[in-house]
Amino acid sequence: MFLYQYLFKPNVILKNRSYDYLNIPTGSGFDEVKKIIKEKKILKNTVSFEWTAHQKQYESKVRPGKYRITDGMSNNALINLLRSGRQEPVKVTFQNIRNREEFAGKISRQIEADSISILYLLRDDKYMDQYGINALNSILLFIPNTYEFYWNTSAEIFFKRMARENNKFWNEDRKEKCQRTGLSRQQVAILASIVEKETSRDKEKPLIAGVYMNRLRKGWPLQADPTIIFAWNDYSIKRVLHKHIRIISPYNTYAHSGLPPGPICLPSIASIDAVLNFEHHDYMYFCAKDDLSGYHVFAETLPEHNRNAKKYQSAIKKLDL
Repeated sequence: MFLYQYLFKPNVILKNRSYDYLNIPTGSGFDEVKKIIKEKKILKNTVSFEWTAHQKQYESKVRPGKYRITDGMSNNALINLLRSGRQEPVKVTFQNIRNREEFAGKISRQIEADSISILYLLRDDKYMDQYGINALNSILLFIPNTYEFYWNTSAEIFFKRMARENNKFWNEDRKEKCQRTGLSRQQVAILASIVEKETSRDKEKPLIAGVYMNRLRKGWPLQADPTIIFAWNDYSIKRVLHKHIRIISPYNTYAHSGLPPGPICLPSIASIDAVLNFEHHDYMYFCAKDDLSGYHVFAETLPEHNRNAKKYQSAIKKLDL
């Protein structure tokens, strides 16, 4: 009876929930496991748990990972789970990332790898060279989406998996379209990062990409306001003024022709595809619509653009009143 109760009697008690998770870090021993369980306060009887663990030789078979435990589990079921390594996969999602620091923080909150180890690799030119990319553009290795991982994933394993996902993304169709643009993959992604910050409307992204492609082909400066905001590293800027475009920076696309040296954010799949499928037209300018809908109006000539811009500025001034 004593053995039966220690082994099979419900011992996991979860208050007000049917399940919870135990995260066992890499390198943990049985003492660390006991500490984690104690802090979570999920066992009715810790002595019986430790006795069962000893009987089933779990002390020497601790396996890291994220484990889903359920209310009413017995010691036997809990030890079998922890010994098996049958951990619960986690869904790693990242979108709307501005820079490497933000990316490292976002990922470290979803897997075991900490932000310091992720950021260290992102900033390491030698390490990133194996993926055909430099540290300045290292964030472009990652394609925003949702991926399934095990929680105890290291930074190196995470990067290797993301490199494979990147290769899948750049399929033959996208590679062929990239070649037609006359840009490299990194250049496509850099331009896509500008398009990403110009509009949240996926429908008009190919139109805006077309404007920038026209400017690039004519040798015009891109004059992209989002690059100025990035250069200032001040995302509170709502309207780029003359004082802002005087900043000395390689990301000042008013002062320098061509693309900036790196992305100003991690572009979405929609923005990358918008550049690859940019709309062919004669527009050289665009500005926000005066209906404040978030959409843009396009123009072929500067006088036409100035009229559109004046309408938008008038609409803004009315709001200020």
